[in-house]
Amino acid sequence: MPLHPSADLDEDDIRLRRMEQIGNAHDEALTADDQDSTAGEEGELCYPDVQTWVEQYLVVVFSRTIGGEHRWCRQWWAHPEAHTRLEALWRAWEHLRLDPQTGIAVWLRDHLDHQLPRLMAPTGPFARCTIDRHEPDRPLPVTPPPPGWPQAAG
Repeated sequence: MPLHPSADLDEDDIRLRRMEQIGNAHDEALTADDQDSTAGEEGELCYPDVQTWVEQYLVVVFSRTIGGEHRWCRQWWAHPEAHTRLEALWRAWEHLRLDPQTGIAVWLRDHLDHQLPRLMAPTGPFARCTIDRHEPDRPLPVTPPPPGWPQAAG
């Protein structure tokens, strides 16, 4: 359930409430998994899609000070590389959260700790963006091969 900020709440209050919601959602998911070990195996997701996961989990739990070594774009979904990396993180998170022993630790070590520095790097997909400005990606330049260049079999 998304949090709808009111005019009476400052940014820190909103962040704290989001963190409480995330904790409650995780507690509910773990309780459900304990009661029914097949939960999640049949496609039950904690977050219905990558957008919801990014907005309600990732940016709240793993916030960083933007600028310097950390870049972010509000329009993360408009960056194909970022979207691909975040989709992979979400799918791995959904799978590994079901392991009550070391699932999230494995996700942190093998997935987030690998992807987040690449996503937020000064040379990553958000390199030309600022917190207030989105710069579309530009494809890498390509020169067609010369005539007679060997084509891949197939």
